[in-house]
Amino acid sequence: MSYEITHTIDARESYCPGPLMELVKTIKQMETGDVVSLLSSDEGSVVDIPAWAEKANHKMLEIKEDDGFRRFIIEKGEKKERRRRRRSEE
Repeated sequence: MSYEITHTIDARESYCPGPLMELVKTIKQMETGDVVSLLSSDEGSVVDIPAWAEKANHKMLEIKEDDGFRRFIIEKGEKKERRRRRRSEE
């Protein structure tokens, strides 16, 4: 798989929800198509990060196991359009 990492977040000393919050903050500042590498030793990240990426329309490229932590590689996707609810739908 070929990609160029444009941002790196070292959240190995951060615990839930820290790694996810750091990712959200960083990805908001990125351009569509940019790739971020998030380093996390928090066990919850293995579930939280991929679930959030899918929900937020980002692409999980890889999860690499390293010595005592995981490296999550995520490509920023295009922002989803929010659908407004009409009063009649409430």
